[in-house]
Amino acid sequence: MASSLPAFTVRRAGEPVLVAPAAPTPREAKPLSDIDDAEGMRFYSSGIHLYRGDPARDGQDPARVVREALTRALVPYYPLAGRLREEEGRKLVVDCAGQGVMFAEADADLTADDFGDVKIPPFPCFERFILESTTIAGVEPVVDRPLLYVQVTRLKCGGFIFGRRICHCLVDAPGAMQFEKAVCEFALGAEAPSLAPAWGRETFMARQPPRPSYPHLEYREPAGGPDRMMSTPPGDMARVPFFFGPREIAGLRQRAPPHMRGSCSRFELVAAGIWRSRAAALEYAPDEEVRLSFIVNARGRAGIPLPEGFYGNAFAYSVAATTAGELCGRDLGYALELVKKAKAAVTHDYLLSVADLMVLEGRPLFALSRTYIVSDVSHAGFKSVDFGLGETVYGGPAKGGEGPLPGVTNYFSRAKNGKGEECTVVPVCLPKDAMEKFQLEVEGLTAQH
Repeated sequence: MASSLPAFTVRRAGEPVLVAPAAPTPREAKPLSDIDDAEGMRFYSSGIHLYRGDPARDGQDPARVVREALTRALVPYYPLAGRLREEEGRKLVVDCAGQGVMFAEADADLTADDFGDVKIPPFPCFERFILESTTIAGVEPVVDRPLLYVQVTRLKCGGFIFGRRICHCLVDAPGAMQFEKAVCEFALGAEAPSLAPAWGRETFMARQPPRPSYPHLEYREPAGGPDRMMSTPPGDMARVPFFFGPREIAGLRQRAPPHMRGSCSRFELVAAGIWRSRAAALEYAPDEEVRLSFIVNARGRAGIPLPEGFYGNAFAYSVAATTAGELCGRDLGYALELVKKAKAAVTHDYLLSVADLMVLEGRPLFALSRTYIVSDVSHAGFKSVDFGLGETVYGGPAKGGEGPLPGVTNYFSRAKNGKGEECTVVPVCLPKDAMEKFQLEVEGLTAQH
């Protein structure tokens, strides 16, 4: 676990500056896909990478190396240096004119070791290591703003922190990692990225005429009363990381029906177990609808024609739904069946149906009430972002989940537990009075017979 940081100061070296592509880039307007510009994508996702200093690279300024590599990466990835504008029907278009991204450099009187054994989000004091933009009435606009904010913070040990915030309308987690790896390749002396970026947004444009062909519960409010997760003040919430290693996964697998034990993925087991435990801990009424909404990545799925190097949003939210009474009153196999069915539902036709719905209904936000929203970033590639300037100590999301409501959304990531075993780690956030019951529910599901 990460240790508590000592008191420290972060000093910015001047004001943040705009960094433009290193060479001329096309001047054009590029429409985003109808998946990209949904309301739920209109925010900046945050990531942090912490590096220990490499004595062999002593004297190299990480801020200068990253900045120069960034300018070069923005040539093939020139839409990231543009600005969004909104057209009729809330359609977002990127005006590509090489306007640039925001870059700041800073110094902190900390060492990489001060962060302890930091493994999982949220990253300690992450707000100090990422570059924020201006909010309006508590909301951070994405239109006519830089699409990428980067801060490089030098540490007194020779290490550094690379913090970035990137507009989710342009990239999903694998797309952001693809871009960051390109920056790293330029930092290491490459003349071009090993994987050329592809725009390909026409893959997820709405059909003409739009014709949604699925119910899309993810955009419909569930039946039932108020959800305490929507109203509990942040100060009354507790955050506890749960490690699901070999022992816990074996316990969950034992509770799956015999015919499913060999086919259940780690994600399915953990998601079903947490969803069930969470609903029990929050004590929803038996007849209230509860949902698990999770991201299903379209990359690599049969029948979805994505070009190699695609870096846009290539996923859909799929939903498992039932009543709290059914979910908590039946065995884990029931929840697993719902999760598997929802996961299998995401096809190219499903994604086009989402795009159609976005156009017809004004690009709505997904439902939040009594819904547990999960994004598995275990395979996004955070740990492979290597600038060649030192050993990676941490690479991952800055926060435990996105959005203004703590605990509604969660990242699943990978880290090793105290025994050195590879685990799925979930930083669960619940009202303080519900956390103890949640822990007991999880222990009951993961204990081996």
